[in-house]
Amino acid sequence: MSILHLGAVAIGGFIASIVRFYISQKLNNPDRKLPFGTLLVNLSGSFLLGYSIHLGLDKYLVLLLGIGFLGAFTTFSTFNKELLTLQKYPRKWLIYFAATYLGGIGLAFLGFYIG
Repeated sequence: MSILHLGAVAIGGFIASIVRFYISQKLNNPDRKLPFGTLLVNLSGSFLLGYSIHLGLDKYLVLLLGIGFLGAFTTFSTFNKELLTLQKYPRKWLIYFAATYLGGIGLAFLGFYIG
């Protein structure tokens, strides 16, 4: 792996983490209990990864966008933390869990199909 490979992943990850943080800050409202910002980034990231896989992008674009950006943009750790906080609301927990997993898989396939 060359410095160009690592640089592409690092740049994509740097930008994505800022975008994800911004979206989460704007859309995750503690009064609503359901973390819509995290759900949005995980679902849109799933769709975009499925879409980008089918495009046959250049190796550096895959590293920059697929691994770097989308890898940092989507967030499994935040999703799990939010599931823990939703345990006291079983219905919301189930909605969030199902929307993330089923929606993510479905959107990844949709993105791949559209691509």
